[in-house]
Amino acid sequence: MIGVTVQALKDKEEFHKGLTELYVKPTMHERKKLMIDLADGFIALPGGVGTFEEFFEVYTLKQLGFHNKPCGLLNVNDFYSPVESMMDVAEEEGFLKEPYRQAIIQTEDPAIMLERMMSMSLCN
Repeated sequence: MIGVTVQALKDKEEFHKGLTELYVKPTMHERKKLMIDLADGFIALPGGVGTFEEFFEVYTLKQLGFHNKPCGLLNVNDFYSPVESMMDVAEEEGFLKEPYRQAIIQTEDPAIMLERMMSMSLCN
């Protein structure tokens, strides 16, 4: 298991004990770039504004063709239901094209999420 952090957080945060590698980058931009490069796909678990920002960044990069990795929202306890509703409205209003809307895997079940991500990875 690989972790990626920034120097400013290295001494402040506790990291998963099972990490086999920990990369420390000087800036958030460099941290996110390395995470995108290392990842096979992206799953947003319930989280705060940083989680939202990072998810929508990788989702936007997918739309723009910078990667073709699967992106998913794990909708635990309906956490992401308001985001899904917002994206439905964006699609209805013409701000989000249907293929891009369908590119986000959405489920509350982690096993189904991984299954769908694996099938999308095999298709790409």
